[in-house]
Amino acid sequence: MPDQPEARGWERVTVSTSTIGRAEFERQLEEQRTVLTGYCYRMLGSPYEAEDAVQETMLRAWKAFDRFDGRSALSTWLYRIATNVCLDALQGRKRRAIPMDLSSSSTADTPLRAPESWDTWIQPIPDAAALPETSDPAELVEERETIRLAFVAALQTLPPKQRTVLILREVLRWQASEVAELLDTSVASVNSALQRARATLDDTVIGDGRTLDATDDAAQKELLERYLDAFERYDIDAFVSLLHEDATHNMPPHEMWLRGQEQIHDWMLGPGITCRGSRLLPVRGNGAPGFAIYRPTGPNGEHEPFNVHLIDVVGGRVAGITYFIDVGLFPIFGLPMELDD
Repeated sequence: MPDQPEARGWERVTVSTSTIGRAEFERQLEEQRTVLTGYCYRMLGSPYEAEDAVQETMLRAWKAFDRFDGRSALSTWLYRIATNVCLDALQGRKRRAIPMDLSSSSTADTPLRAPESWDTWIQPIPDAAALPETSDPAELVEERETIRLAFVAALQTLPPKQRTVLILREVLRWQASEVAELLDTSVASVNSALQRARATLDDTVIGDGRTLDATDDAAQKELLERYLDAFERYDIDAFVSLLHEDATHNMPPHEMWLRGQEQIHDWMLGPGITCRGSRLLPVRGNGAPGFAIYRPTGPNGEHEPFNVHLIDVVGGRVAGITYFIDVGLFPIFGLPMELDD
């Protein structure tokens, strides 16, 4: 991606703490929270770790308030701190992934093994927490592509420094000179790291290689309404009819995943039958639509949180479903912890 005259999602605001008070400084810090969260999430692959990294960035910035003299933009200074926080967090840690990266597909009658630790997996993040607001539809589509699950998983294959350079250069549209200044290195070193990162991603199949549909059109809205209706009625024939023949179905923190309408059909009527009678609430995460599932728990219409899942839509049909079986995601997505009739 060529250099851009303007970076995406952040402003080069130059201030000096000698001319503003702490209250104004804190306000300007908060204005950067969303873009910093998106940056840290792409680096770390977890909304929990991204939130911790941003909090640590804000704390370090707050403690260094008296030493910030405005010679660099406030946003650049914050990204320098956030980068150091993320690189520290990544030291000695294995990469996060999605199930399709780690094993071949299973069948619906494959016994479900014990779940892996959550630090094995990419975890989802709400769009509102990581994507800056924009009124430009084309820019919004591009922003969503940079945070989709498969792309974030592909980023994790890169060494931390290459990951940093690629995100800053190709996602946030920084100039090579700006990245070099942030990393205390040369422009030649930045360009070399970017070239190696691009080569790695060129050899990595991101998702299934197909382009996702735009998420705001009428056709997708109708598809999601049919999806919701079929799931809540637990009409699995109708549900499966909405899928591509080679659709995928995966359920972190379990490594097992399925491919194809038949396997998904048999799973939903086999081990997945516990979801019959569930209620669903819509969510948006990682640039994709999805739903939160509340499973029935009692005779009086009570439902409890079960999972948040995101849906890849390609060519007007469902190409992939990722169920995150983690009730800790419900408050992150602003969802209630119980539903009644």
